[in-house]
Amino acid sequence: MAVPAGRPRAAPAGQQQQEQHQQDGGSLTGSARPEITSARSPRVRAARRLAKRAFRQQARSFLAEGPQAVTEALASGATVTELFLTGPARARHGELAAEAARRGAAVHAVSGDVMAELAQTVTPQGLLAVCRFVDVPLARLAEASPRLVVILASIRDPGNAGTVLRTADAAGADGVIFSDASVDPYNSKCVRASAGSLFHLPMVVGVPLAESVLALRGAGLQALAADGGAALTLDEVAHASRLGQPTAWLFGNEAWGLPGALLALADEAVAVPIYGRAESLNLAAAAAVCLYASARALRAGSLTARAQISPPAG
Repeated sequence: MAVPAGRPRAAPAGQQQQEQHQQDGGSLTGSARPEITSARSPRVRAARRLAKRAFRQQARSFLAEGPQAVTEALASGATVTELFLTGPARARHGELAAEAARRGAAVHAVSGDVMAELAQTVTPQGLLAVCRFVDVPLARLAEASPRLVVILASIRDPGNAGTVLRTADAAGADGVIFSDASVDPYNSKCVRASAGSLFHLPMVVGVPLAESVLALRGAGLQALAADGGAALTLDEVAHASRLGQPTAWLFGNEAWGLPGALLALADEAVAVPIYGRAESLNLAAAAAVCLYASARALRAGSLTARAQISPPAG
């Protein structure tokens, strides 16, 4: 049938669908959906805003980039609300896209240029998720009978913070507290440095240091502060069997450590001994030494206790 003069011809259905998808950033539930090629898409713009802390806090959401982070987010049961992925990434990680969609996430195919706008890395891996915050209240951590906890006081470098978070996870810590003066753990660099550990153990964010120490001490933990200038060394604390007790380790700023007022909150200040000629250890290395020393002592105590209560064989 002829179209009356002066009336615009309607676009084909497929073109209308694609235009609407480009405008709204429609979700991808099958391979037939067109990809988002414009960084002006509302969904893309909303995700890009999460690179800034103020918008993350407003939305209570953050970006997890790369297949490892997305895998850990899904495996941990974290809420993934959106997943952006390129065609090549979908070919390699289709199972992640399917799992995210099954859990209710909106899955969007995007062009490489759009992913470059979204990603916080120089060489994007083509996969980026929007996740809800995963932190928990301090009371929940304290009530869970923790035995090894990390408190980060005024840590400013996100890479260091993420590395300590990863180390705490590896050492079997029961939680990590980011004090109110520390870096945002949802900073993209911190998320990447944690290598997925952000999703593995309870994390408390934005609590004053004194409040954290008080709550953990009330839960039966001693508070040990790592301080390079302390008179007491880690070897001496270990020899006195202090490390076999439930412990909260305080780690201070990369440059100036823990000021006197914060050191006073701890039951003891402890120095990692330097056997060679190095002036000091960096934050991540010192944290690893302290946490593994505590983890080893706690595990040894648990094994001894189990051996004492186990009935003899036969």
